[in-house]
Amino acid sequence: MVGGGPGAFIGAVHRAAARLSDQFELVAAALSSDPQRSLSAAEELHIPRAYASFTEMADQEAQRDDRIDAVAIVTPNHMHYAVAKAFLDAGIHVICDKPLTTTLQDALDLSKTVTRTGLIFGLTYTYTGYPLVRQAREMVLAGELGAIRMIQVEYAQDWLSTPLEATGSKQADWRTDPERSGPAGCLGDIGTHAYHLACFTTGLRCSELAADLTTFVPGRRLDDNVQSMLRFEGGAKGSLWASQIAVGHENHLELRIYGEKGSLVWDQENPNYLRHSPLGEQPRLITRGGPEVGTASKWATKLPAGHPEGYFEAFTQLYSDLAEQITARLDGRAPDKRALLVPGVEDGVDGLHFITAVLDSARNGSAWTSIPKT
Repeated sequence: MVGGGPGAFIGAVHRAAARLSDQFELVAAALSSDPQRSLSAAEELHIPRAYASFTEMADQEAQRDDRIDAVAIVTPNHMHYAVAKAFLDAGIHVICDKPLTTTLQDALDLSKTVTRTGLIFGLTYTYTGYPLVRQAREMVLAGELGAIRMIQVEYAQDWLSTPLEATGSKQADWRTDPERSGPAGCLGDIGTHAYHLACFTTGLRCSELAADLTTFVPGRRLDDNVQSMLRFEGGAKGSLWASQIAVGHENHLELRIYGEKGSLVWDQENPNYLRHSPLGEQPRLITRGGPEVGTASKWATKLPAGHPEGYFEAFTQLYSDLAEQITARLDGRAPDKRALLVPGVEDGVDGLHFITAVLDSARNGSAWTSIPKT
């Protein structure tokens, strides 16, 4: 692991997910940009091989007979590119938190590096690990909703409704700092999750958008609210709202897909249920682990129906999928196709195309802006 030292939220989530998958052992780490803190944090977490820097770790691990199979990158956004590049060049598979990088150019370069090295690259868009998100995707791609007409996705939080970054909060501090977060605040932090969820579940590519970015909290350096209209290939329309100043919402990610033959609704705060409304019929509730779910959902389900699964289990599914891919590579066999739904580097490039298009649109009076194909 690189990053994820004291005070880091997402590092602890990655470590828990790796443990829950029961297929990884954390044996090496550079947990902080400060060498002494990196070494002491590894000792505190009982990680046997502690390194003072990620460059030292990549160089030394590449030379070991018992080298690590993969590295998890859980640093602030601005470090993703350099760390991922170093480990890919060292011949080590990469599991990276999103967004992929802070610039489109770095994302494109990283994609070329993955292609050149042929290594496995997983990007942790967490919500793709939920069983009923995969169920929704399976139903849409099977044509159960007919042609998709409208996609609405919103991701609303309220934790940055006040200038929390001025109080010493580590999480708020780096996420509102353009030097570490990149040019996108709320847009890069949760807007990309919403956008990826819309594309993942429908299989549709967004071709253009018109967006408005706002910074509501005085003195804040990055956006804390984004609204966007979307146009997808094939004629579907969409709307996306992401906000971190939406008072009363803790972590409200909701997806609504409307087709010519029915609709689907999924809410991350109630993730074990998917509402399916066929045209002209009574709505029905699909439950995670229930008899009506398909193969994609069953693959991602860990507990029997009625035993709730949530955020940690979704994250764990991504680690389980990547473990299957890496193990298959080590065994010289093809991985189980169900393990290939975990997002990869191209999803990350697509996310940077989205961020870039939103920034361009907002700078130009919310003008319609094309999104290049990844």
